[in-house]
Amino acid sequence: MSSLPAFRPEALEQWLPHTLQNYYVDLLLRRIGMTRRRADCFVRLALYLFLKDCQSRKALPKPPMTELSFPQGWVECSCLEAADVFYSDKDRGGDRSAGMMLNKLVDLGLIQKQFDGNCTQIKIQALPDLLKGDSSESNVGFAIDAFDPRSDAIPIANLLASNYNWLNRNNDAVTYRIANILRDWASQYATGLRVLRRSDNQNPVGFYAFYPTKRESEIKFFEPPSRGLHLSQVADIDPFQIALAGDETCRSIFVRSWVIDSEYRQASQPSLLLDSQQTLQRMQQDFPNLWDMYTLIIHPNYAALAGALGFQKTSSDPKMPLYWMYQAVDRFLKLDMQNL
Repeated sequence: MSSLPAFRPEALEQWLPHTLQNYYVDLLLRRIGMTRRRADCFVRLALYLFLKDCQSRKALPKPPMTELSFPQGWVECSCLEAADVFYSDKDRGGDRSAGMMLNKLVDLGLIQKQFDGNCTQIKIQALPDLLKGDSSESNVGFAIDAFDPRSDAIPIANLLASNYNWLNRNNDAVTYRIANILRDWASQYATGLRVLRRSDNQNPVGFYAFYPTKRESEIKFFEPPSRGLHLSQVADIDPFQIALAGDETCRSIFVRSWVIDSEYRQASQPSLLLDSQQTLQRMQQDFPNLWDMYTLIIHPNYAALAGALGFQKTSSDPKMPLYWMYQAVDRFLKLDMQNL
């Protein structure tokens, strides 16, 4: 086969020199939860899948390439192939290790993976911070301010709905429900609802919800995580009651939402994290005895972020891929978000 160099992992350096691969590895190391090994595996995988995609379209570039490019859409890739890509220059690592690495890259938001019954397919996520030449958004500015129930509910509900679709594969009226729930929350206690916007058009591209929880609802944090779902479920009754300003018995904050459009995540996340600390400090004026923070990991993309912020896994769900995580309020406020 004349195109074999594109498929021999040991020959990838012929297509993208090792120095250039290291350049992209160093860029990836700025991301939360990233290690050099994970970054190296991702760069090699992206290059391999790009070349494989080009080969299928009979459009292989001439080596050497001057920059990394990503394939468009889904590309077939078995765990055995991935093992050759990841470990061709190593004595250790087989298809099982490669499968675990692929799952980690999914958790980090770098790739998507699906199995159609016959083969595994992989899609590289859009990473404008890595491929600056492919994005016109590199100079976009951001602003963070309060949630406006009149104009923000629908676009933010759409943003949040995508987080839940992978979980239940059913978006029937989910966006409508989420929009109404957000408006209800805002009518009761709006301080913990914050919006990340593009500065040029004011469109929401990120959102978080810090939900002060009544003492009677704290026990829910120790029950199976699936019982804590509300935004993605059809049940009308919220399992958590919101505490109102001035409630001195309120000790817990529930991070009910944290989402940033993947196109803007890397550029804007540090600012949103700093804002979250400032918001929590303001909430302490309304709830002077806040001690605990809980979050429910629904989408695997956010597990690495929660871990980097010091959240610890407390309990998993026996039936669904969900788990609770905990962090102390005092420790969260002491984090150096700018150097995380």
